Amino acid sequence: MCSCEQHSRAATDSAANTAPGALNFTVEDMTCGHCAGTIKSAIESALPGTTVDADPASKLVSVKGSGDYAAIKSIVSGAGYTPSAALASA
Repeated sequence: MCSCEQHSRAATDSAANTAPGALNFTVEDMTCGHCAGTIKSAIESALPGTTVDADPASKLVSVKGSGDYAAIKSIVSGAGYTPSAALASA
């Protein structure tokens, strides 16, 4: 997790905000734009061809271009964050 000031924004219902056709999961310790950028960069660098949207307000991460949650979880964990179980796609 980054050393940015912790933001106290309420998380929205992440299941309602999942991206269709993407692998969606939450990262509860993603607290700011810097955290989101770190997660996005880590995944896109390790898995070329993926597109990542990371929203610190809802704690939701959506990955298009890879359905390998085990690999993505490992990448996010390696970046210092704690991903939740993958959510069902809408």
